[in-house]
Amino acid sequence: MSNHASERRALVTGGSRGIGAAVCAELARMGHPVIVNFQRNAEAAEEVVAQIRAAGGEAEAAGFDVADTTATKAALDKLLEDSRPISIIVNNAGIVRDAPLPAMSSEQWNEVIKTSLGGFFNVTQPLLMQMVAKRWGRIINMSSVSALKGNRGQTNYAAAKAGILGATRSLAIEMAKRKITVNAVAPGLIETDMTSDVPDFVQKMIPMQRMGKSEEVAAVVGFLASDAASYVTGQVIGVDGGFL
Repeated sequence: MSNHASERRALVTGGSRGIGAAVCAELARMGHPVIVNFQRNAEAAEEVVAQIRAAGGEAEAAGFDVADTTATKAALDKLLEDSRPISIIVNNAGIVRDAPLPAMSSEQWNEVIKTSLGGFFNVTQPLLMQMVAKRWGRIINMSSVSALKGNRGQTNYAAAKAGILGATRSLAIEMAKRKITVNAVAPGLIETDMTSDVPDFVQKMIPMQRMGKSEEVAAVVGFLASDAASYVTGQVIGVDGGFL
């Protein structure tokens, strides 16, 4: 644990459930004050906050839609009133609107792109200069195995998550001299409410013969957010049980 952890706040988008909630818990365990972002489910976000506080950590909930540029800026402006910078960003928020492309509506396409890719810009861009000023920052972007392999019915999701990989590599180059690292995590099938109906035969396609756990993804995020990962940037780390 870094001695500076308590001065380095962490913002986790989509932090109220699943992988996001596990990431919040891991970063809090490392000593970081955590901002748990949510869009609709305030109750779930407050539960994550309560669990972190019960374990002796510091956390607060922040409700805003990362796809909404104006709302995100207003929320970030308020969060930045705290004297401690937001030094860690985990761009985890994402949605699925699955459909074969011939049957996909423009709304299904745009909603997914705006949340995953637009959300990355809306959250990250306003926070970069404070990281530059402090000459320290960690940006971890949640991609997906779908971005690397493709998946039937997820052209929109795969495109958004693949875009995240390009943005990760480019921003890593831009920020490297400022001691700001930018990396991506690409989970495979992870046990969350979004994968509760995955049939057994799909799991058997995974070399480890099981789905992953949110905590296993969070552990990778925790490493990338640490001082130990100071020479790791522009990378994509799969957490997929050997699927790729």
